[in-house]
Amino acid sequence: MKDRKKLMSSATQKPSKRGAKSKLTLQALHAELTELRERVEDLEDLRELNQAIERNKNKPLIPWAEAKKKLGLA
Repeated sequence: MKDRKKLMSSATQKPSKRGAKSKLTLQALHAELTELRERVEDLEDLRELNQAIERNKNKPLIPWAEAKKKLGLA
């Protein structure tokens, strides 16, 4: 649980690459928007992973050999 919180906090506290005195251009704005979009997607993925872990925490695990067999890898 602590590792997941650490990942989330580091994802939300990432500093901007744009300095305080840099000139705002359309390219810089696009780059920052792209970076923010990626961070939001990462946070959504993390939230979905945490929900899946919570849903499956009491379910029995499947042995690796059985999983490979079901997936046709063995």
